[in-house]
Amino acid sequence: MGKDGVKSFFNKLLNGVALGIVVGLIPNAVLGGILKFFINDSSIIKMIYNVLGMSQLATPALIGILVALQFKMQPIEVAISGMVSFICGGSISIVDGKMIINGIGDLINIMIVSAVLVLVMQFFRGKFGSLTIILLPVLTTAIVGTFGLTILPYVKKITGFIGSIIMDFTTLQPLLMSILLAISFALIIVSPVSTVAVSIAVGLQGLASGAANVGIASCAMTLVVGTMRVNKIGVPLSLFFGSMKIFMPNWLKYPIVNIPIIINAVFAGFLAYYFTIQGTAASAGFGFSGLIGPIAAFQFMQGSILSKITILFIVYFMATFVFALITDFIFVKILKIYKRDIFIFEELGK
Repeated sequence: MGKDGVKSFFNKLLNGVALGIVVGLIPNAVLGGILKFFINDSSIIKMIYNVLGMSQLATPALIGILVALQFKMQPIEVAISGMVSFICGGSISIVDGKMIINGIGDLINIMIVSAVLVLVMQFFRGKFGSLTIILLPVLTTAIVGTFGLTILPYVKKITGFIGSIIMDFTTLQPLLMSILLAISFALIIVSPVSTVAVSIAVGLQGLASGAANVGIASCAMTLVVGTMRVNKIGVPLSLFFGSMKIFMPNWLKYPIVNIPIIINAVFAGFLAYYFTIQGTAASAGFGFSGLIGPIAAFQFMQGSILSKITILFIVYFMATFVFALITDFIFVKILKIYKRDIFIFEELGK
């Protein structure tokens, strides 16, 4: 596999991962937070809410399937890829002899397993003849599945390491802490690492949680502003509703995109500090996706309902969007540091 082959391989891998994340997470991100307030009013609404929540659990399998489709694999290979990715994602645990599914798993491990699956199945292709339908699922599941579960504990340590850095930030002066946490979570949200896993592992509370969420909101607005002129409407809408990880292929391909993300996150950290935006460990890591961040912050705020809603709207939506517009204009039109082409995401726009 030459240089171009390696580049093409990773582009296909990242595009498949990004699409899998969108399909798995966007239903609950769009409606879950709103329906949560009405689940006690209607059994139908409660059922829809539960369905949306459960749809997220299929994310590892969806990633495996969509990665396989990127490589134009056969139906049996696509099915195996989805199955093994789901098994190795880390969302399944065995407690007292019962299998329990919790969360979407570790995205880094899912990516590694999906890549290995592609290579293994390409190696096996055409070697089993009429026995393919028996031997391919047996051997691939046994080999790659065992490999994926073996490396899972070590891959999870990446999240733990990042969490230890985040923990150090929480001991700093409040304004500096807010800015550093906003930057950190603005970058983590577009990486394979889970912001929710990091925030829960660290136990972010109060201003630390709020700063993390506003940082994520600023990243969302940065990407919305960057993508809205060069993509079909589906891309910025997906980003707005919380699927920032669809931008992962571009983020890895064009590191310069970190400049506006970081600059806008600095502003977001200041906003969180100035307005004392707070939250909990359970709410940190979501930004304004499903309105989880704003709702958590609302509970800690003083003043009238109208004043609290106004402040949250300004901090989470208006100020971050306006500042993203300003930095986009400066970097693209004045300083000409980059072109808007770096925000093109073709797969979702098709």
